[in-house]
Amino acid sequence: MRRLLGLLVIVLFITLFALVIASGGLGYEVPPLRVRELARQFLIYAYNPFNTTFTAKSPEAVTSIVWDFRGLDTLFETLVFYLAIIGALSLYRGVESERRTEVISLGLSPIVKTVTKVTTGIIIAVAASIALHGHLTPGGGFQGGATAAVAPLLILIVFSKYFLENLGLRKNVLLALRSIGLLGIGMTAFSALIVGLMANSPAYVFQNQPKPDAPVGLPAYIGDSLISGTLWFFNFFEMFAVAAGFTVIFLLLGIPEGEILKQLKEEAEEH
Repeated sequence: MRRLLGLLVIVLFITLFALVIASGGLGYEVPPLRVRELARQFLIYAYNPFNTTFTAKSPEAVTSIVWDFRGLDTLFETLVFYLAIIGALSLYRGVESERRTEVISLGLSPIVKTVTKVTTGIIIAVAASIALHGHLTPGGGFQGGATAAVAPLLILIVFSKYFLENLGLRKNVLLALRSIGLLGIGMTAFSALIVGLMANSPAYVFQNQPKPDAPVGLPAYIGDSLISGTLWFFNFFEMFAVAAGFTVIFLLLGIPEGEILKQLKEEAEEH
């Protein structure tokens, strides 16, 4: 009865709070009837073909904000995620997964494995679409990378972690892919500055399109395809960095506890 009463109180609180917000009881309109000035400026500068020195050349306003207007902030968020991966690796320092060549008998039933093979391809295709079209439609590199990481997670669960490692997705390979992604993000951030130095022109770190005092920038178009300058490259490299980072954590968490304890015991006896 106590649990039922507690659940009833929570449901009533959520319902009443939602009704208060919807009725404007907190003193503001939900949803607002007018666009705030800051939001209006973001919408104007996200894609403005009439003023090429004040635009990110991306119709996706969120991507414009994330990788152009506040690009340094996003870079530091990516570094924090990278350091979190390094912290997890340090906890598993010295622990290596056993190698197995015979993995056919491991995992779930053949029906589940067949469905997973089909689903994995679809997941990767959707992830690539989310990341590579992130400057045009909602999405981006982080979202695409997180979606792509679901594919190896499914393989790990359905086929076993040993099957995933036999495909080549081992810890060191994934760390190399993540490092390449981060290196690509760093190179993209300095690309306009490097072009400016070569052209003897002022330029900025994280510059995307030309500015009034820095008339250099990355091309917004390749042929007839809009790539929004640096934004496509940021999303591309971020996808690899995030997908590899999540996958290496999945591999570490997939190591059986018995293997970890055995290796830790052997290491303790050596010392």
